[in-house]
Amino acid sequence: MPTVFLVDDDVSVRRGLSRLLKSAGHHVAAFASAREFLDSDWASHVPACLVLDVRMPGLSGLDLQRELQNEKAILPIIFITGHGDIPMGVKAMKDGAMDFLPKPVTDKQLLEAIERGLTRAEHDRAERDELEDIQRHIDTLTPREREVMTLIVKGLLNKQVAFELGTVEKTIKVHRARVMEKMQVQSLAELVRIAERAGISK
Repeated sequence: MPTVFLVDDDVSVRRGLSRLLKSAGHHVAAFASAREFLDSDWASHVPACLVLDVRMPGLSGLDLQRELQNEKAILPIIFITGHGDIPMGVKAMKDGAMDFLPKPVTDKQLLEAIERGLTRAEHDRAERDELEDIQRHIDTLTPREREVMTLIVKGLLNKQVAFELGTVEKTIKVHRARVMEKMQVQSLAELVRIAERAGISK
């Protein structure tokens, strides 16, 4: 089920927020430090979002945000802090945080932020899964099939592709059929869409 990770070195804050989130029906996993969180199996929880204090001993909240960026984690971050200032909040948001909420945060503010975070996590996970699926199909193409696909999604006709690759139109038709089969698409429009998703644009 969706998980809300809570990282705050203040035990009273962890307890209070954990009670609030559980009462709202969320599954909560609380940690006393960024390092404790990183050492957990956080990556196995999907979807999830992270409620994170900014200032903590050892790794700060911003340090943890950087670590998660390096790991390309799909984990929307909601910062809460009693010590934040405008430059800190601007940096956190520029680096991809969903929200930067000053303490004391209201229950309504936090719960609404978490709902947005979990919705984004589900969307981002679906996007990543789709891209990985597309890439798996692309990896089955031979180098020549990849060349043919790149040219046909640019709008070239079979005879134009044959001219570009120095071969005959009949051969291109065979390659094109194999591309459509391996990419599991039924139309050129569908092939163009997934090629654009994979960064093979017109």
